[in-house]
Amino acid sequence: MKQADVLVLGGLSGISAGISCRQHYPDKKVILVRKEGTVLIPCGIPYIYGTVGGPQNNVIPDGLLENNDIELITDEALSVDREKKVVILRDGNTISYDKLVFATGSLPMIPPIPGVDKKGVYSVKKEFDYLGELLEAMKSVRNLVIVGGGFIGVEFADECRKGRDINITVVEALPHCLQMAMDDEFCTEAEAKLAETGVKILTNTKVEAILGGNTVTGVKLSGGMELKADMVILGIGAVPNTELAKSAGIELGFKNAIKVDRYMQSYTDPNVFACGDCAEKPSFFTGRPIGVMLASIATSEARIAGANLFSPVHRNSGTISVFSTMINGRAFGVAGLTERIAGQCGMSIVVGTAEATDTHPGGMPNSCMTKVKLVFAKDTGVLLGGSISGGRTVGEMINVLSAGILHKMTANDVVQFQMGTHPALTSSPIAYPIVNAASRALLAMRR
Repeated sequence: MKQADVLVLGGLSGISAGISCRQHYPDKKVILVRKEGTVLIPCGIPYIYGTVGGPQNNVIPDGLLENNDIELITDEALSVDREKKVVILRDGNTISYDKLVFATGSLPMIPPIPGVDKKGVYSVKKEFDYLGELLEAMKSVRNLVIVGGGFIGVEFADECRKGRDINITVVEALPHCLQMAMDDEFCTEAEAKLAETGVKILTNTKVEAILGGNTVTGVKLSGGMELKADMVILGIGAVPNTELAKSAGIELGFKNAIKVDRYMQSYTDPNVFACGDCAEKPSFFTGRPIGVMLASIATSEARIAGANLFSPVHRNSGTISVFSTMINGRAFGVAGLTERIAGQCGMSIVVGTAEATDTHPGGMPNSCMTKVKLVFAKDTGVLLGGSISGGRTVGEMINVLSAGILHKMTANDVVQFQMGTHPALTSSPIAYPIVNAASRALLAMRR
């Protein structure tokens, strides 16, 4: 039997949890067990089919584990005996632990659509060989239907058309693609950018059946319309991978995620922690559980879990939900609450908007118009959320807004924001859109 002070089960967030533990408790023996031989960068999976050219170019190197003296065992954990503090592996070996971390991630959601098990229908699994098979199969595809217009679906559509003579249709049940994450004006802008590439978008539409014999030949849509398809990709989301935790008697909560406190410690067992997609997430704004799954959240939770294994060091402030994406060269980012979500929560808000080129003057090479929308609490002026579209600077600008939300900056604080600017790198200090959007919101509040 192997012995570990800390036993981590899982991939991406497990790596971060193990490294965090080593940094805070360098004398502890850390073992990481994972089923996969290779860990993929989850957010990079759509880019396997266009920009990066294959799964081999989208991996997290195991050198991170070696450099931090973390032992890797490639095997599947079959059961956990919490009383004996032992994990049993598929090969029959056992590992004892003092602290156990579940970082088992998520699994793709498979909708109950007739024909979903046909050949040529793929979900977005985080498996190296499976994604390689999908890439090989796509060489002969002429008609691709993507079910779901969220991040996964839209990014797959944008990437799969690169370098291929292929007809792509995205089918989304809601009125807009990306509607769960962005306000309507940003959704419309994103749809227009995707449509420019020749991708067809069908909203307010559901897939009722996948057609064909053993192999897919098409899909039947609500309303009776049929589309030709020799490949279907299911991109409708994911569910927590918690069967192992459930069988070990660990309490599950919202959407069957592992119930944890603000220190990432399970409610069931003080020696069991969880982080990433398999762990329940409280909203930064309401404290209620939310179903957001992002790699950035997973690694943040993993750092907290690793630090707290033997002593409470960090407390999880809750999930702000910050993300960015790129569609046909246009970047989109959101941090915190959108105007729509704030309204659904019954919050009284004030919105400020601004636009400016991301260089000054705007005639600089590769200049791009940046649009900013900020959401503030009406009575207190506290920043609740922000949305941005523009060029590559959006990725870091949205992170700035996330920091402002975390530290509960007000509109007045944002107006006083001291930014570093450069003609080739940023908007003009006179027209800096984050500051100008806050200024307009502040004026509205004073009125």
